[in-house]
Amino acid sequence: MHLLNRRTFLTGTAAAAASLANLPTGEAANSPTRQNPTNHIDLLRTPDRAAAFIGEDARKVPLTIAGQEAQAPGILVRATLGPNSLTIAVRAEAQPLHRIHLRWNKKVPVDLRVLGDAWERSYGDLAWRNFVPERVLPWYFATNDGNATHCYGVQTGPAAFCFWQIDPEGVSLWLDLSNGGNGVQLGPRELAAATIVSRHAHPGETPHQAIAAFCHQLCPDPRLPKTPIYGSNDWYYAYGKNSAEGILRDTDLIVSLAPTSGARPFSVIDAGWAGSGTDSDVVLPNPKFPDMAALADQIRQRTARPGIWIRPTQAPRSARKSLLLPLTRFQNPNESDNEPVYDPTIPEALQSMLAKLTQAVAWGYHLVKHDYSTYDLLGQWGSQMGPSPTRPGWHFHDRSRTNAEIILDLYKSLRQAAGEATLLLGCNTVGHLAAGLFEVSRTGDDTSGQHWERTRRMGVNTLAHRLPQNGAFFLVDADCVGITETIPWEMNRQWLDLLARSGTALFISPSPGSIGTPQRDAIREAFAIAAAGQSSGHPTDSLTQTTPQQWQFQAGAEKTAKQYDWCGEEGCDPWPI
Repeated sequence: MHLLNRRTFLTGTAAAAASLANLPTGEAANSPTRQNPTNHIDLLRTPDRAAAFIGEDARKVPLTIAGQEAQAPGILVRATLGPNSLTIAVRAEAQPLHRIHLRWNKKVPVDLRVLGDAWERSYGDLAWRNFVPERVLPWYFATNDGNATHCYGVQTGPAAFCFWQIDPEGVSLWLDLSNGGNGVQLGPRELAAATIVSRHAHPGETPHQAIAAFCHQLCPDPRLPKTPIYGSNDWYYAYGKNSAEGILRDTDLIVSLAPTSGARPFSVIDAGWAGSGTDSDVVLPNPKFPDMAALADQIRQRTARPGIWIRPTQAPRSARKSLLLPLTRFQNPNESDNEPVYDPTIPEALQSMLAKLTQAVAWGYHLVKHDYSTYDLLGQWGSQMGPSPTRPGWHFHDRSRTNAEIILDLYKSLRQAAGEATLLLGCNTVGHLAAGLFEVSRTGDDTSGQHWERTRRMGVNTLAHRLPQNGAFFLVDADCVGITETIPWEMNRQWLDLLARSGTALFISPSPGSIGTPQRDAIREAFAIAAAGQSSGHPTDSLTQTTPQQWQFQAGAEKTAKQYDWCGEEGCDPWPI
């Protein structure tokens, strides 16, 4: 959230993995996914070119390919074929390793449209586009030729930050294996960096259906909430100027508008409750929140479920420097908003991070929204990363693990500390690493209670283009409906309706002076739809719209088509947000 805006390598035996040279397509000949090979690109085979970037200066070293291996002195990249996958393992014992570049040569039709994912949250920038050869496509991508949608990517939980490129001459995969902004020092271990999978188009399916099925293939074991997630979050009207009194007012409102039976709504306390100046690992509330445990109990007494926001990576300014990450990971290390951040590779620092979560659990909060960790650890928002998740010239205390491994280990630690009963909502987290660990994930940058254009760009865009991840990776949270006097109600009414019918998380931020009869009626209807947990939907014009207007929904056997107007009579605001 922007304030005020927010493995050991599994080698596989010769009996289990056929020689790549003996498989013409890289997929089993009897695979049902080979029924429609039109414009499909075979990536489940040995790459045609490979290079490593090593040393303190990240110099490029071309690799010589022979069979399933690509080598140079001191460097080995191995491609092991599975039934419908290709696992990439790397070894570089003596040299710091920054990244691996793999290239498959293939004449690709130039009229394909391409969709990629995002590093962490998306920033209103997801879209089907024509070829942009330099375009960074994190984690996975899909192509569409007007008829068939083929998908390619790496399975969730990789040990590298992975992105793709596609151009008329072929496809590239980049595996970023950095530790901080320097090369990882793997030592003698061989690292299973990523597992590549692909999916052929099936006759008659929509782009959404194809990518949704592929997301299930990418993450075979998602962790999902047992009941629908809906309710309130105070951020988009309070913007940190909140209080226990205001939270209980919001709770009373959502309880009065929620169905009397079924899943209960959440009342989530966002940033603003924490005090400052503490030297403790745990957080002391400010005077407007005198007793956080009592507040959670009061929310439960009102038959709502309490939720809370935390920033676990942030350290107090009094923390020992030996526990912290260097400011050099930031583009502007002297900016006042660059708070001290714990280094999770130091056991003592990790325990201090986890203490904030266990504190919230002990207070009785059923949902914990943890924020800022990608920015805090890597020093960049996803919109700033481009081909590199962080800036060069720094490293974690433990240099033997990649950035992806360090972040994944942090997520696993958060999951363990939360226990089985507490729901985790990741915000500013890496979805491809969070999948299977967090029940809910914020998939786009902040919406707004101040500027509708921000909600249109960030909210509608991420919902439309990352909706295939819903129920496959986690429950998608496309962010809140900020109901304030500043946002035209007609726009928020549509956004509320879309979120409710989409089958994703639904949170409202209800400004006290902006909730009249029309708002109450619309919220009551939206909560009823969300609480029932029977509705799902997808856009039907996503190939041509960054913020699709035409949607199809299904609740049981009933199908409904709806059209939304996101721009209004005056059109959309062209100014930066």
